[in-house]
Amino acid sequence: MAEGGSALADIFSLQGKVALVTGGSRGIGREIAEGLGEAGARLVITGRREEYLGESAAFLRAKGLEVLALAGSVAIGDDVDGWLAAIIGAYGRIDILVNNAGISWGAPTLEMPFDRWRQVMDTNLDGTWRLSQAVCRQMVAKGEGGRIINVASIAGLEGGRPDELSAIGYSVSKAGVIGLTRTLATHMAPYGILVNAICPGFFPTRMTRGILQEAGEIIAQRTPLGRVGRPGEIKGLAVFLAAPASSYITGQAIAVDGGATA
Repeated sequence: MAEGGSALADIFSLQGKVALVTGGSRGIGREIAEGLGEAGARLVITGRREEYLGESAAFLRAKGLEVLALAGSVAIGDDVDGWLAAIIGAYGRIDILVNNAGISWGAPTLEMPFDRWRQVMDTNLDGTWRLSQAVCRQMVAKGEGGRIINVASIAGLEGGRPDELSAIGYSVSKAGVIGLTRTLATHMAPYGILVNAICPGFFPTRMTRGILQEAGEIIAQRTPLGRVGRPGEIKGLAVFLAAPASSYITGQAIAVDGGATA
């Protein structure tokens, strides 16, 4: 092996890997999928809405990336079972799982409807667990380890401020995802499956559009770097956590927030 760049290229390479990214039809999910594909992975993206899913698949294919797009929701068991059957049928394996799919419901804490709380939990926490368990079974059966990356949030690391985000179900669900990450990491370590979480701060996405319109200046002022996140500032970490470069890292929740939680 040549010295220098080739060795570094090898430890960040995902060549030959199969990566499943839920909620890969837009925003952070599509950015992560793009990064994994650029590192060499064959991509599977999922999304609830066909129009966004098709648009994202076309965007990624235009970059020369191999993409399988599957519609459905992590909150529906039959959809998850269908995804796994399609992926195993097409590729025979899943090496990387990125649990990015998520929803939110904003309301003052004393007014949060229980049905909306339950809806958020069904997707963000229960859905992440459902798919993680199913994929871990596949990884254990293959006996070659794997990577799981959960997209949580800084909302799961701290109590949060109501003038920035008043969505208690979302915050609690993401705290649950961080707890799931740490527990699953310890339980799956004997099988060579590494489990970590990315905790983004505020980034411009469809979910945060309203929040940033109302409180974007306040959020930026409270952030040490003086701004919200920009497109492209998460995919590098996702590639790192999926690649051999992070082979001794598991059970971690890494904030990408401009110093907001420092």
